[in-house]
Amino acid sequence: MSTVKQLLLPEESIGAAATFAPVDVIQGTNFPVPRLLFDAATDEARHWKTTAFNFGSGSWTFDIIWYATNATTGTVRWEIAMAAVTPESDSQDIEAKAYATATTVDDAHLGTTSKRLHKATVVVSNTDSVAADDDVRIRLRRIGSNGADTLANDAAVVEVRVSYSDT
Repeated sequence: MSTVKQLLLPEESIGAAATFAPVDVIQGTNFPVPRLLFDAATDEARHWKTTAFNFGSGSWTFDIIWYATNATTGTVRWEIAMAAVTPESDSQDIEAKAYATATTVDDAHLGTTSKRLHKATVVVSNTDSVAADDDVRIRLRRIGSNGADTLANDAAVVEVRVSYSDT
């Protein structure tokens, strides 16, 4: 048994027609940092398309790598949802396909430094019956309107790490 890993980058994501987190690149002191800026008060999302390469069975794990743009306290509520379509088998209209029920996680800022990297881990068991080599859509959303989300500023996502079993 081995683990398949994929990396979802900000610049590879797609914004919805409304309420999407913008892609931004901040020029750091020594190198540029591509990021997605999720607002504190609005539910904003980004979408990725990938393939379930060598997927075996079980849940998918998502590590959201993020930082606060200008805060040292608070909690961010993240949500991941998946949609899977099997080419040549599913008769689902790809333009009307819905996401499976989302999974949420709350991640607290560790304090003292506003631009410190954090890792929020979400284990998604509702994978929409994904099968090996399926077309998979992934939605990441910050639920800023939820009372549990108390981080007062933007949360900047620099990458999402995906892993799952090949058996």
